Amino acid sequence: MIVLDSHCDTPSQIMRLRDLAKDNRYAHIDFPKMKRGKIDASFFALFSPHTMSQDKAYQYCKQMIAAVSASVEANSDYASMAASTKDIYRLKNEDRIAILLGMENGSALMSSMSVLDEFYELGLRYITLCHNADNDIADSAAEARHWNGLSPFGKELIKRMNAMGIIIDVAHASDKSFYDCLKYSNSPIVSTHSCCRALASSRRNMSDDMIKALASEGGVIQINFYPVFLSDSFAKLLSDSKLDDKADMIEANFIKEPSNIKYIEQWHRVLDDLNALERPSYKRVVEHIDHVVQLVGIEHVGIGSDYDGINVCPKGLEDISKFPIIFEGLKERGYREQDIEKIAGANFLRVFEQVESLALL
Repeated sequence: MIVLDSHCDTPSQIMRLRDLAKDNRYAHIDFPKMKRGKIDASFFALFSPHTMSQDKAYQYCKQMIAAVSASVEANSDYASMAASTKDIYRLKNEDRIAILLGMENGSALMSSMSVLDEFYELGLRYITLCHNADNDIADSAAEARHWNGLSPFGKELIKRMNAMGIIIDVAHASDKSFYDCLKYSNSPIVSTHSCCRALASSRRNMSDDMIKALASEGGVIQINFYPVFLSDSFAKLLSDSKLDDKADMIEANFIKEPSNIKYIEQWHRVLDDLNALERPSYKRVVEHIDHVVQLVGIEHVGIGSDYDGINVCPKGLEDISKFPIIFEGLKERGYREQDIEKIAGANFLRVFEQVESLALL
């Protein structure tokens, strides 16, 4: 069984000076935790915020690639960079973790196909088209007011990504952008870190109709661990607590000065406060997985934790070392080993292989 997490924001944490060789107390992800969690492959997302200009986002993503590569190379006994399904299987046999690159927010492409080519050569294998604002590619779930779906550049980008074998990720995309991606893509598409709108009403989640449409074209939804996307009651509790706003302010200082002890301590304190809230448990993640299975079958769901990109996690899933508890929860619901293998990584790998095989380059 290959265990694959399709979305982790660890590159941002490396830029904040995290040493992945160490078992860091407040980290969702480091190599010791990944080993304990029996993780075989993980997509590290190159995230740039919508407030960053395109050229700065481009430069920042290049810096993150260099930082990730250096960190992985320094820990080659744990992991290796990967860029294909063949790499993932090979590294599994070598008992090393495959680290692959995704991009979260395609603004860093600077509306340029040549920049897309450049990032592909550096190992980029999926693009989350937008983040929490409309961009030059697509309308986002947060705004959805600029293009009425994909932009003209976005439509051309979809074709180019198909030709290159880059996976199209519709997490954060508006509903109309999602349906445009299905219309214009010749390859299956994914949502690397979303949940089910039927169980939690966030616009970031996918409706049943969207999940059905995704599945009809061979795609997968990878279930996110963010409690706000798992539970409306937690979303209200978090909003009422005002802790999210406080955390954003403290994190902004931490990002600017990642070696500042005062900001590090403030960040750790607010994380403690967030974890003290009454959080949904890992069983809620299992419920979202089960909802997809009941809706469209076992072939169209997986796991995209959003670790290192979320400030608070479900009870029992505080970091990536806890991953096996999901599979225990699925067993308790009657899932067989062959079913769990599909959810753990085989479904996403199937899509990845199809995207590779349909590529023209």
